[in-house]
Amino acid sequence: MELHDVWFVLIAVLWTGYFFLEGFDFGVGVLTRLLARDRRERRVLINTIGPVWDGNEVWLLSAGGATFAAFPDWYATLFSGFYLPLLLILVCLIVRGVAFEYRAKRPEESWQRNWEHAIFWCSLLPAFLWGVAFGNIVHGVEIGRDKEYAGSLLDLLSPYALLGGLVTLSLFTFHGAVFTALKTVGDIRVRARRLATVLGCVALALALGFLGWTQADRGDSGSLATAAVAALALAAAVAANVRGREGWSFAFSGLTVVAVTATLFLTLFPDVMPSTLNPDWSLTVSNASSSPYTLKIMTWCAGIAAPVVVLYQGWTYWVFRKRIGTQHIAESH
Repeated sequence: MELHDVWFVLIAVLWTGYFFLEGFDFGVGVLTRLLARDRRERRVLINTIGPVWDGNEVWLLSAGGATFAAFPDWYATLFSGFYLPLLLILVCLIVRGVAFEYRAKRPEESWQRNWEHAIFWCSLLPAFLWGVAFGNIVHGVEIGRDKEYAGSLLDLLSPYALLGGLVTLSLFTFHGAVFTALKTVGDIRVRARRLATVLGCVALALALGFLGWTQADRGDSGSLATAAVAALALAAAVAANVRGREGWSFAFSGLTVVAVTATLFLTLFPDVMPSTLNPDWSLTVSNASSSPYTLKIMTWCAGIAAPVVVLYQGWTYWVFRKRIGTQHIAESH
């Protein structure tokens, strides 16, 4: 296996980790309006991800940085062609982080309500837009001979890409509801499980359509296997949730996110951005990669730094593993 193939796999792993971790905190952000009945319950939801949400975003920074260094042509074409959607995602992530920090800085109801709306919308929009972006990457876009995106913004809103956005939005919200049930006590835990059942059924219906379309379009035996795992894991997550097995439900919902992401990357390989204008103009792991020396240096750096980051983040989740409820929220909040 060539080093550029190795780095394609490593980038897939980074995106998988990002969607697994940031997926449930996007879902919790959406649930601040769908599940929480008052400000105290919204505070409970925010506190479930408060210690970890910023650490989850490290995976996005790592994935973006790795793409820039290992596949500069892929990075350049992607960020120039998808400039407005990716800029909107970036703005949402910035506003969302500010909202988490500033919401409780002042006691006025209007102040806190506005930041709570920011948390909701800045969780919902990235959860949807990431699916649209990856739908376009896998399905292919108009890339010319010069490796430049030749389409328009409206070309990115194809039915396949929009369906991908609905899949990630529903799947992340279900993932967040299961996480909420796992991390809370009391009435909010019961309602999270009830809502998770509905969200899981919606996500399953959408995912079956999206994965079937993906398989028919560009799939092979490997992507068929991971797509089957995704569908079975999502059905198992819903079943475990109905039975009140929250730990198993979260494990299966996480496996679903992993399997869906694996399906997309297996379908994509060896391309990194297929061209719908001419297959010969597609960006591949070989023609879009950096030099072998650059990839070799990156491999050594990643081998040293990545285990440290994973161990530290795992320790963080262990420290903040206990459940919380409205009784843990001070009256002033």
